Amino acid sequence: MTRPSYGTLSLVGVGPGDPDLMTVKAVKRLAAAAVVAFPATSDGGTLALDIARPYVPTAAALLPVTIPMTPERGPAQAAYDAGAEAIAARLGAGEDVAYLCEGDPLFYGSAMYLLSRLGARFAIEVIPGVTSLTAAAAAISRPLAARNEVLKVLPAPLPDDVLRAELAQAPAVALIKVGRHFDRIRALLGETGHAASAIVVEHATTSRQRITRLAEFSADERPYFSTILAYRGTEAWGQQSA
Repeated sequence: MTRPSYGTLSLVGVGPGDPDLMTVKAVKRLAAAAVVAFPATSDGGTLALDIARPYVPTAAALLPVTIPMTPERGPAQAAYDAGAEAIAARLGAGEDVAYLCEGDPLFYGSAMYLLSRLGARFAIEVIPGVTSLTAAAAAISRPLAARNEVLKVLPAPLPDDVLRAELAQAPAVALIKVGRHFDRIRALLGETGHAASAIVVEHATTSRQRITRLAEFSADERPYFSTILAYRGTEAWGQQSA
């Protein structure tokens, strides 16, 4: 049983970029937090904090959890171990902690690693957030899927053979974590018939938002912080937007 004197950990989804898209509940939890923890990159990037900053109390202590951006899982897992213990020390002292997570905490979010490490020891509340996926659909005013269609969310780092098989069975797809995989993803979408309707949304909901049809990218362009939505179904909305 969690002792009453322990603090509560709130895993707060801050949405895709626009601070106005944070939920009322997320803002309330931030206002009550003694400590605001957040993921940070080795070069000082703090996107989740940057999004939530208008709502972070000036009196709150800031606790960065620095995550190395390397393909190997070991360094990142060690960083989450250290971050979890730093947060545990605050919770054990009776302080409420809000951990910020871009998008939604449990949709490919870093918060899942803290949940697995701290869930058995402390009270944890998850505050859902707007995902980059739904933000991208809103930006282009196009449904993700319709009626009984299946929508597949595919991480771009998956191997070509896996992506090709998944795409072959999907009328509606969303590709995330595109980054350096853009060229191979573009080629695969061309193979499977999704390329004609594919739209790339970069930096959704922010001042840097850019919406571009996949076919309009030149050979040397590489969008990074982006989501690709593509459709190969038969619903009228998909045919009109292709």
